[in-house]
Amino acid sequence: MLDLQRLAAHHAAELLRFERENREWFARSVPDRGDAYFADFDARHAGLLAEQATGACHFHVLVDAEGAVLGRFNLVDVADGEAELGYRVAERAAGRGVATDAVRRVVVLARQAYGLRRLTAETTLDNAGSLAVLRRTGFTPVGAVSLDGRPGLRLVRELTADD
Repeated sequence: MLDLQRLAAHHAAELLRFERENREWFARSVPDRGDAYFADFDARHAGLLAEQATGACHFHVLVDAEGAVLGRFNLVDVADGEAELGYRVAERAAGRGVATDAVRRVVVLARQAYGLRRLTAETTLDNAGSLAVLRRTGFTPVGAVSLDGRPGLRLVRELTADD
């Protein structure tokens, strides 16, 4: 069973391993984080936890039974009942419904735990997997965007009491 957990200090080492192991995989569909991300990871992780403590963001990791991180699912820029969803899943977990299941869980958390009413997400048009996950989880396209010069799509999901 995979467990969706709120990001905590004890996740740092596994999260860094996840990012390093999947760096090339992620770079195929999203901009690379750059070497500085990895060099300053501990400080960056502490900064995320401090930001999360303010309520401006809600960060989550999806872990397997051994505690290995298989994905990140983040709600950022929380304001006025809205947030932006961002996520990434390990290559070894891709194509197995892991992202769809976790996004569904984050939608429930967004509504029930964080009191949000609306989520947005963006992805590039060539990221068919992410587009499929967002559509399967109730996100609808609302317009075109450019993500680091690549054509993309902005999607929205209204949250209801049923979520």
